[in-house]
Amino acid sequence: MDILHMDKPHEECGVVGVWSDEMHASELLYYGLIALQHRGQESAGIVVCDTKGPLGNISTEKGMGLVSEIFSSEKLHGMQGNIGIGHVRYSTTGISQVQNAQPVFLNYMKGTLALAHNGNITNTAEIQKGLQENGAIFSGTTDSEIIAYKIALERITSNSVEEAVISVSKELKGGYALLILSPQKLVGVRDPLGLKPLCLGKKENTYLLASESAAIVAMGGEFIRDIEPGEVITITEEGIHSDYSLRQEKRAHCIFEYIYFARQDSMIDGIKVYDARIKGGKAMARRYPVEADVVTGVPESGLPAAMGYSEESGIPFKLAFHKNSYIGRTFIKPSQDERVSAVHMKLSILESVVKGKRIVLIDDSIVRGTTIANLIKMMRKAGALEVHVRISSPPFLYPCFYGTDVPDNQQLIANSFSTEEICRRIGADSLEYMHLEDLSEMTGDLPLCKACFDEQYPI
Repeated sequence: MDILHMDKPHEECGVVGVWSDEMHASELLYYGLIALQHRGQESAGIVVCDTKGPLGNISTEKGMGLVSEIFSSEKLHGMQGNIGIGHVRYSTTGISQVQNAQPVFLNYMKGTLALAHNGNITNTAEIQKGLQENGAIFSGTTDSEIIAYKIALERITSNSVEEAVISVSKELKGGYALLILSPQKLVGVRDPLGLKPLCLGKKENTYLLASESAAIVAMGGEFIRDIEPGEVITITEEGIHSDYSLRQEKRAHCIFEYIYFARQDSMIDGIKVYDARIKGGKAMARRYPVEADVVTGVPESGLPAAMGYSEESGIPFKLAFHKNSYIGRTFIKPSQDERVSAVHMKLSILESVVKGKRIVLIDDSIVRGTTIANLIKMMRKAGALEVHVRISSPPFLYPCFYGTDVPDNQQLIANSFSTEEICRRIGADSLEYMHLEDLSEMTGDLPLCKACFDEQYPI
């Protein structure tokens, strides 16, 4: 994780699945995971199965680091299979080590099972206690391991793996997108509230599942549709079957997919992420106008909102930062002085854009406030006369329990200080956050989870 993302909330994971008639699942999964790398940079893994060979002919590879660091062309070529699942991880449960990398892979009485999971289950302790009370010997520590083990146990007495998946999913509380691989089937599950995204695509005779539509495109496929909240989709050689027994009326889609997490070129639940961010910027310009000469954004996710602010306000949009993309993900130093230096190495100011100008600086969020404060100092040093900060999300006040890694309340700057106090601490001339009521400008009538802003938890 690079220095710019230390002061941001983090998505937990990204998942991708492939069902094909051809033996190229590992290569497709690799391309899909590269496209989802922004959702997790800690570890990655791929499991593939050859449904045409001996039953249980499965290859698995996991490691710490970026997808491109773990998988060479030789490794991918050696993973022969026509179906598979992949995962990129940013941990919120379980310590950072290769043992906790996904997909989870199990051998059990009825065969093998692999599982990839994005999200967070709020009642896993209850599920684990139930397993132990029924005599299960189990040492797993993560949500994903507990879910996989529970499905494997359920499968022993079920008629099919999808029946076992549905039975276990009915017990789960929280936000989740699951991909389950058995030797003959690929199963996908989206939580009933729709908190976590999952979509379906196709490439000729190949079906694709992924956290975002951008990954479908990266695999050379065509986006078909979002998996519906509460849908369990099973893909076999006979085609696709969907079960909707988990479905419920209530929906609560995570607003931060549209503000920050998802790639700008993705579409989630019928809403184009880029367009949503443009609309958010326009809403801020209408509510919080200011006299200025230039509007700019913090790369990358702050740029569309800045463009929207510019369009609505009539203030010219310009790029004020040059981003060095070759610093590397591990440039994290322990001291404050070194962290400031890292920001300078990652982003530099285009002096001709800001010198002698009043600047509107757009970013997507403030968690601790350290990064935005450093950027404002850099702008003033480059000659900016004023820096007016606009944040395209409301203030973070409460923790998330559904798979977004928001720090505890003591680390949330908005939980300890007023907007005026934060403005002074970061050195801005003015500071305004997206108004809660304006979030609907981004997503229309889509039901949203905004609990990290308003404490209205959907579960």
